[in-house]
Amino acid sequence: MTSAAIALLRDPRTIRERSRHVLAAVQDRRSAHFTIHEDRLAHAAQIVAEVTRSRYPDLKIPYHSRWRHFEAGGRDRHASLAQALSRLPCVERARSEIDLAVVSVLLDAGAGPQWSYFESDSGQRLSRSEGLGVAAWHAFVAGEFSSLPDQPLRVDAERLARIDEASVRRIFQVAPGNELVGASGRAELMRRLARALADHPELFGTDGRPGGLFDTLADGSSLPAEEILAALLTGLSTIWPSGNQLDGESLGDCWPHRFAGGDGPSAGWVPFHKLSQWMTYSLLEPFERAGIAVIELDRLTALAEYRNGGLMIDTGVIAPIDPTLAQQPLTPAAEPIIEWRALTIALMDPLADQVRRALGLDACRLPLAKILEGGTWAAGRVLASRLRGGSPPLTIVSDGTVF
Repeated sequence: MTSAAIALLRDPRTIRERSRHVLAAVQDRRSAHFTIHEDRLAHAAQIVAEVTRSRYPDLKIPYHSRWRHFEAGGRDRHASLAQALSRLPCVERARSEIDLAVVSVLLDAGAGPQWSYFESDSGQRLSRSEGLGVAAWHAFVAGEFSSLPDQPLRVDAERLARIDEASVRRIFQVAPGNELVGASGRAELMRRLARALADHPELFGTDGRPGGLFDTLADGSSLPAEEILAALLTGLSTIWPSGNQLDGESLGDCWPHRFAGGDGPSAGWVPFHKLSQWMTYSLLEPFERAGIAVIELDRLTALAEYRNGGLMIDTGVIAPIDPTLAQQPLTPAAEPIIEWRALTIALMDPLADQVRRALGLDACRLPLAKILEGGTWAAGRVLASRLRGGSPPLTIVSDGTVF
């Protein structure tokens, strides 16, 4: 049974609370790593608003989700998938789309600057998240994640358990000169996913399919976004290899920081759950296409990753104290990285309010999930490309599971 401390660290309210504790300490100039310049938020919001208008002139902004990457290069790959699924019942279509979103998101950690994917049928070469997404999409359509040859458009534990580094290298066209960061880590994550799916039939069904979540959660006409996240954090807690544990359970994307605050056994930990929240955002559309309204989206938080965080540094909202920090290789467990991510979460909410004002939209029309898409992630990428050829402002050592 999940302890109260673990449950607390899986609550989005705790993500915000602990991140704000870190922000307060940095504002009091107790940090050795960063200073905060909130007067620069207006500048950041203006850039985000401009990027949003350029990408979505009609301001009809979709969710920030994996489905956007399936549209890379101007191709609507979902339309072809929907056609292939059209002969199946609505529930099975939803299961299949959830299968694809979950496995694809988990393969989405940073690819590195040297890697790209060549899509033979379009002749396009795609890199970074778009390339990873399209590669995962093609692997899914080809049945790479299904143990049933006559049912390729699914993901199941039996097949995932056989994913090895060679499989990942083949799926992502890894070769000399086209190296993918964290290939072995991604393979291990797939095998961990297989074990988690098989271990939780109450969530994922007896077949061990991510899409089993639809049967578990879709028991009415609406579904709070927090319930999707809670199911993912409960069912997939054992897949994360960080080694962070409490009460014998894996904490996943949750890290200790001296300014985190809190009480009881969970004190001192800052949860982020970046990939789990990204996965939740990526499941909104499969549920909604199946007729389930996902509500209370803004209970979730921004994503603590290097595009949103990079936006904050590149606009001067967050400023490194040590000018050499950018050159130091840092893992997700390093205090400056944990602090940077917490500051990003805490500052994204006031930034979102300013972006809404700049665009003349309220929170109902422009929830955080759409601001990220419009948006902060895209603006972070634009600035990174302009300033450093696309690299984040801090040097992150990735194993392919967090960033």
